[in-house]
Amino acid sequence: MYPILFERLFLKKTIRIILFLSLILSFQNSLSQNHPNLILTKQGVIDIKSQLGAIPIFDNTLDKIKKEVDANISEGSKVPIPKDMAGGYTHTQHKKNYNMMQNAGVLFQLLGDEKYAIFIRDMLMAYAKMYKSLPLHPQDKSYARGKLFWQCLNDANWLVYTSQAYDCIYDWLTDTETTYLNENLFKPFADFLSIESPQFFNRIHNHSTWGNVAVGMIGLVMDDNELVNRALYGLKEDNIDPNAKDNDGGFIKKQGQKVGFFANLDDPFSPNGYYTEGPYYQRYAMYPFMIFAQALNNKKPELKIFDYKDGILIKAVNALLNLTDEDGEFFPLNDAQKGMSYYSSSLVSALDIAYFYGSKDPALLSIAKEQNEVQLDETGLAVAKGLKDHLEKPFIKKSVELIDGENGDQGGVGILRYNKKDYTMALVIKYTSQGLSHGHYDKLSFSLYENGDEVLQDYGLARFVNIEQKNGGGYLKENKTWAKQTIAHNTIVQDQTSHFKGDFETGSQYHSIRYLFDASNPIFQILSAKENNAYPGTELQRTIAIVKEESFQKPYIIDVVKITSNATHQYDLPFYYFGQVISTNFKYEIPDVLTALGKDNGYQHLWKEASGISNGGTIEFTWLKNKKFYSITSATEQGDQLILARIGANDPEFNLRKDPVYIIRKTDSKSTVFVSIIEPHGSYSPVSESAKNTYSNIKDVKLFYNTENYTAFIMTYKFGIKKLFILSNNDASKETKHEINIDGKSYQWVGPYLFKTIK
Repeated sequence: MYPILFERLFLKKTIRIILFLSLILSFQNSLSQNHPNLILTKQGVIDIKSQLGAIPIFDNTLDKIKKEVDANISEGSKVPIPKDMAGGYTHTQHKKNYNMMQNAGVLFQLLGDEKYAIFIRDMLMAYAKMYKSLPLHPQDKSYARGKLFWQCLNDANWLVYTSQAYDCIYDWLTDTETTYLNENLFKPFADFLSIESPQFFNRIHNHSTWGNVAVGMIGLVMDDNELVNRALYGLKEDNIDPNAKDNDGGFIKKQGQKVGFFANLDDPFSPNGYYTEGPYYQRYAMYPFMIFAQALNNKKPELKIFDYKDGILIKAVNALLNLTDEDGEFFPLNDAQKGMSYYSSSLVSALDIAYFYGSKDPALLSIAKEQNEVQLDETGLAVAKGLKDHLEKPFIKKSVELIDGENGDQGGVGILRYNKKDYTMALVIKYTSQGLSHGHYDKLSFSLYENGDEVLQDYGLARFVNIEQKNGGGYLKENKTWAKQTIAHNTIVQDQTSHFKGDFETGSQYHSIRYLFDASNPIFQILSAKENNAYPGTELQRTIAIVKEESFQKPYIIDVVKITSNATHQYDLPFYYFGQVISTNFKYEIPDVLTALGKDNGYQHLWKEASGISNGGTIEFTWLKNKKFYSITSATEQGDQLILARIGANDPEFNLRKDPVYIIRKTDSKSTVFVSIIEPHGSYSPVSESAKNTYSNIKDVKLFYNTENYTAFIMTYKFGIKKLFILSNNDASKETKHEINIDGKSYQWVGPYLFKTIK
């Protein structure tokens, strides 16, 4: 009897234990079945599904992506052994793979078709099978070689996108499959990008932002808090060689320096959202910044990431949109490929996220309407619904100053704009810090745009991105020998030597100084900045204004460069124009044989095509571009040289554009002033063969007065009016009263400048 009773009691207890363990396992399983939770969420998927077919721009984007992924699936998966640099087959295929996987994950969640999950799983298994045995990429041109790609940066791209795909199928996979992928692919991948590549991971740079986000995103998918913390705060000090130096223009983490995702939010961004590397790389970095912020907001809302640094991420998107021309193309400051615009996929995502997590600014919807696609998640749905309900308002690009530096005290970029009906003008003036390794040596440079077209250009970078024949799509040597050099920009060059002698470490110690920015008067907008460290012993100040006179068809530009030095130097002021020379009022000689303008510092890449000598007085240079005329009218001194040159010397592989330049050169000068008026005027019709207003409206420009405290010039219009401009060089206060006597006449005014008609 007792054995039977004991048997029954034991059986009941065992059943209870089994039931209890089953409940625990069931509860744990329900906790783990919470994917997707990064970009897409369970509730977000439900909301999106309920509105499919009713939101046009969202539906159109979904249909477009479905066609692309379906076509890719029909071709079959390809996971080649890495071999090529950017633009090559293996590089392009692995890039295509991560894009297709990310999109397939979205399609699986929104459409429920398992073929998309199978496609992702099979491709991930193929990567996992080969990853652990992969050596470093065979191309050794990067300071941080990847495994799938020639540089860790692209490996990080792969992981940022692929982690989203993994999140979308995580609950669909078996436990065995996720364990296998975590142990054989994703954890080793994250460790490689971070612990094994500290020179890449532990930096303040767009590269490390991608690395931080890649490790953080996969950490969120795997619920690996150690990886997430590694992403947010960087590697610990004991993982770093303090003497390790990269080959990309900077050092990895130094003692006491903050690194990680938060540090990359702190240091490169100014308080109003300008990113120190420039708009081209800000555009590139905004995707990982915004997509990781969205994932953190979904999984770790306690971080309140979109409130961090007074909402810096939302401000950054707005700043970036303001750093575009009329056509939405980013101004090519520092290393930048021309033509990149807010139509790029990274800006589609950034804008949608900014709209959703910001104040739902209706002006952002007008840009989204131009983009004509959305991110396939809750943020994109919100934008699509806003457009369906016609909530958009124009995004008006106004004159704006974007300060540089973590605390906003390292100069900045000034944009002066004139907007009227179908005519726009934009002046972009750079007086920033160095801009990290992608910075150029061009303090106080400027560029000019008319209706989105470049009139006076910034060269941008010397690189053919993802074109394999040109150095595997990487930077060309001419980027250092030409594009970064000061003579490649519209700014002052002293003694044919670049600012800071073209030395990165020296340039990184300094920044230009904001002096004056006043865009309150739409008919006279002015900006002034100083640079005191580019050339030791020489102080530079540049003042630029947009002026709209009733008697002029279009606005004109005032450009004053004041130079104060303790020694005698040669000064060059180049203007990189586009188009055909129409006329000059100076005589010039054309050499029988072209020679380079110099031997180094970028001068070796300029062919000297013609040159003349000024007899003193006003010099005029006119050219034609896009059926419009432009003139630069300058005050000169006797003996000033006037040089016509063209890019392309010492360029055996034809890596550089053959763009022209007009240079005003002052020799044997100690302290001097360049004064120029840049004027758009007239038009030409090749159909009617008629030319209108082909001559400049400026008759004369004369430097009138120049001391330490004040600089003044007088210009005369051809219809008789004289204008006087006086600048206070050392007091920019709007309240200060000024009075100076010039040739026995007193001039009085309040504020930093005077611009008036005189007799």
